[in-house]
Amino acid sequence: MIKKTIALAAIALTAIATTAEARDQIRIVGSSTVFPFATAVAEQFGKSSPFKTPVVESTGSGGGMKLFCAGIGLGHPDITNASRRIKNSEFKKCTAKGIRITEVKFGFDGIVLANSKKTAALKISKKQIFQALAQKVPMNGKLVDNPYKKWSDIDPSLPATKIEVLGPPPTSGTRDAFVELAMEGGAKKFPSLKALRKKNKKAFKAIAHAIREDGAFVEAGENDNLIVQKLEANPATTGIFGFSFLDQNGDKIQGALVDDTSPTFENIAGGKYGVSRSLFFYVKQQHVDVVPGIKEFVREFTAEKAWGEDGYLVDKGLIPLPAADRKMISSSANNLSQLNM
Repeated sequence: MIKKTIALAAIALTAIATTAEARDQIRIVGSSTVFPFATAVAEQFGKSSPFKTPVVESTGSGGGMKLFCAGIGLGHPDITNASRRIKNSEFKKCTAKGIRITEVKFGFDGIVLANSKKTAALKISKKQIFQALAQKVPMNGKLVDNPYKKWSDIDPSLPATKIEVLGPPPTSGTRDAFVELAMEGGAKKFPSLKALRKKNKKAFKAIAHAIREDGAFVEAGENDNLIVQKLEANPATTGIFGFSFLDQNGDKIQGALVDDTSPTFENIAGGKYGVSRSLFFYVKQQHVDVVPGIKEFVREFTAEKAWGEDGYLVDKGLIPLPAADRKMISSSANNLSQLNM
């Protein structure tokens, strides 16, 4: 079995080497949230290095992992971006293909609920987010199909407008993080669901993660810019996306206060805003010495001029890691340390 695995790996590496001239450009896939950051680094890298500008595609975190873990060779991407950490199941798929991975956590992001500045900003709690978007909600001691049609049905203090939320599809890391941080956080506010979580975490998650399918939540694809445009066109709707898109479109849209905390740079960096997550990219080690420029691209991404407190990625909305974390992760990334889970 070991001999067979070694033989397969040798064949794969030979296939890469014999077609090395076929691709002299780094290929990156993955998260729509990370896309603007990766694109900014790619453009800077193309200008300041002898290497070609990497090709960056927005496929969603899940879609990127699927492409990345499909195999070794120039027909597969070199790097994948993710707005949440690689899942155990994805890591197993990668390792089953013999892929060795370097993980790079490069910053933070907040997940915001936002609407047009043409209307009042939402002030909402995680509990109310769950009530607005869950498929089933507790009511009179029972779990029932979500009956709420308007925000004001949940609480009279909320707008008397139809619940219509534009959000990411299941392949999105933003969706994964949103259900984990906001929906689970809201579900735990109900004593019956909190008790269920203690008894049966799997059953609790099934309820907390199930988003309603009656039109109140609309999957808007992986293009966050499209959600921004739709919010402008229809001020009664609300959108879900990363802080960077709010930051870049602050003249048109505004973030909701969640549990009395606004999604600002300072609040996310300080850990006060309760719907925030880490951002990552993953490097395929077998491609490093084959596709030109991968080591140098990693060095550019993890340089202070990029991801530091005054770096050009902060101008794009990135919330930087603490200085000590940046130092440690930069060393690990540039040494291409192998991820083990």
